Amino acid sequence: MVERDSVRSKGQQDETRDPRTLLALLWGEQEQPTRGPKPKLTPRRIAAAAAELADREGLDAVSMSKVAGGFGVSAMALYRYVPGKTELVELMVEEVMGEGPEMPESGEDGHWRAAVRAWTRQCADVYAAHPWLLTATALRRRVLGPRQLRWLDAALAALEPTGLDGAQRHRVFLLLIGLVRNVAQQQADHEEEQSAEWDRLAADLLARHAERFPALTKAMADGAFRADGVDPLEFGLDRILDGVEAVIGGRE
Repeated sequence: MVERDSVRSKGQQDETRDPRTLLALLWGEQEQPTRGPKPKLTPRRIAAAAAELADREGLDAVSMSKVAGGFGVSAMALYRYVPGKTELVELMVEEVMGEGPEMPESGEDGHWRAAVRAWTRQCADVYAAHPWLLTATALRRRVLGPRQLRWLDAALAALEPTGLDGAQRHRVFLLLIGLVRNVAQQQADHEEEQSAEWDRLAADLLARHAERFPALTKAMADGAFRADGVDPLEFGLDRILDGVEAVIGGRE
């Protein structure tokens, strides 16, 4: 009961926080102090340090006190720049998204596939470099910073030559980011030794209960779970792009 009340209390605190504060932080529009000593830190420097910590030790290791320690200041000193960990994580996400993807020119019809492929591969690289992004972006996000919006804008721009309307382009974007996150989760969960042990145990189990799972047994016999060198990101991306082609063809 105590833990449940604590969770509810934290959730209520998050709900009562003014979203304009986070919006100002993400967009660099927070009010600057006109008096007193010049600030030694900035929200962006703090976010960059926190992101590096998360890269090394995971998102759970990030705390205001630990990040503050890296700067040789107290946790209270950070609250002058960032209201709390919720806002810090949002700033971390914005920080690691960089300046956006480098997109090829996509003015010609048909070239959109190359542009979408470039966007997807670069997005996957960001998730691979920062595995904690999966957790940090798992919940619905209320506020997006300019860097995150630049990624969305680039994806929608890459799809413009398809002739799909705005709603359709956004649906394709959701498929693409879903693919990226799915592959990133597979990579985060994969451990070679554990995977080999699981395959051995699963094969032994199915050998004894093959009649109960005929389709699965047949698929395994056909190499369903055998490493085949196929890049899951490229495979999924090709299927999405082929689907978009089919939608375009159906409208002509």
